[in-house]
Order: sequence, then C-alpha cells, then structure tokens
Amino acid sequence: MTFLQAIILAIIEGITEFLPISSTGHMIIASSIMGIATEEFTKVFTVAVQLGAILAVVVLYYKLFFQTITFYIRLFIAFIPIAIAGLLLKPYVDHMLGDVLVVGISLFAGGVVLLFVDNWFAKPEVEDPGKVSYPRAFKIGLFQILALIPGVSRSASTIIGGLSQKLTRKAAAEFAFFLAVPTMFAATAKELWDTHKHHADLFNLRNYELLLVGNVIAFLVALLAIKSFVSFLSKHGFKSFGFYRILIGLTIIVLYLMHVPLHTV
Repeated sequence: MTFLQAIILAIIEGITEFLPISSTGHMIIASSIMGIATEEFTKVFTVAVQLGAILAVVVLYYKLFFQTITFYIRLFIAFIPIAIAGLLLKPYVDHMLGDVLVVGISLFAGGVVLLFVDNWFAKPEVEDPGKVSYPRAFKIGLFQILALIPGVSRSASTIIGGLSQKLTRKAAAEFAFFLAVPTMFAATAKELWDTHKHHADLFNLRNYELLLVGNVIAFLVALLAIKSFVSFLSKHGFKSFGFYRILIGLTIIVLYLMHVPLHTV
C-alpha cells in the first residue's frame, strides 16, 4: 500500500462511515480497484482506519460523553450483542472482507430496504438518544450484528434498529454514532492483536506511518461529514441512499458476473 492509496481509503472512510452506505464495502471496492484488496495489511488498515472517523464523534459530541453513568450503561448494553457475535464469527467475517460479490449483494439488498424504511417507522417517540431505555438499547445492539457482513453498513443497521425502537431519525443517527465508539475501539484492538499474533512482520515503521496518516485524514473528513449527514437525514430520509446503494450494488454484481476484475476497471 502506498501513501496515496492510504489517503484515498481514508477519505472514503471519513465520508462513508456515518452514511448508511457501508464504509467497509466502499473501501473493499476501492482497494479492489487499486489492486491491493488481497494484501494482509489492507485488511488491517480497513478496520483500523475507522478509529479515526469514530474519534470525530467524541470531538463533536464531547458534552454528551460527560453524562450520567446510565449513558455508558446504555452503550454497554447495546454493545454486548456485537461483542459476542464478533468474537464468535470473526473467522467468517475475515473471509468475507475480501469478497467483492458479498459487498455487491449487501449493498443492493440494503438499498432496497432503505427505499421503504421511512414508511415503516413513521411514528417516533424518543427524541433524546441519551434517554434510550435499556431494553431498547439492547434491541438496537442486535441490529448492529448485521454490520458484520461487509456492505451492510454499521450505520444503516444501527439507525434502522433505532427507528424500530421509535427513535426519531436524528436520535437514531446520533445513538448509532455513540455506539460506534466502543464498537470500533474494540474492533480495532482485536484486529491489531490478532495481526500481531499471526503477522507480526506487518508492524513496521512504514505501516505505522500509513495507519497514522489514514486515521488523521479519516478524522478530519468525518468531522465535516457527520453534521451534514444528520441535517440531510432529518430533512430527506433514506431514499436517496437506497437508490445509490442499489446502483453501486448492481454495478458490482454485473461486473462480477461478467468476470471483469475490479482492478482493471
């Protein structure tokens, strides 16, 4: 991986992490086009660079992170399902990370769901993401498990989980942002630990520099993306994201079925 490739992936991560279009899916597509998708370090980078984007949430919503202990209990309860599922299913998830067809199908299927989700949950009750009940937090966390499939989108699955528990669009999006913090910290730590055990040679000065540059850029881009997304979602809903996912998903599926290697696109 070159520094230019790391910068491109980091920009994609910063833009897409909080949109319901799958940041991991887009990074897999981009890395495939650049011909580096199968490199072991690319898989590590794809996970670890998300930490930079997640830190943007802490900066933008720092006041909300100084709430009562119940706020953290809610996040922990919502985090439990993905923590358990992630540990049990990690070998399968790692295998799917290099499969562009899985990404294409997930993007397409998720896009179809987003076309109708605004009508499914039309009567929200909860406007404050900091006041989600414990049972609701756990149920939202169950939806996040779907994000283990590349292309599904952690943001989309968690936001839809919030909508299913009668949160407003804004509250569901913000709760998804907050839940991303422990989720991505844990995912990054686990990925780095596993890589250190099995591929210790990847931990060299150059790769550390790539991770540092990638996380800084993802952080800066995400700062700009988060507020814009919340405003757009509150006004316009999910349909435009649904059409986008269907278009990209269909394109990937057609190219795959035509046996067109993405790195030649």
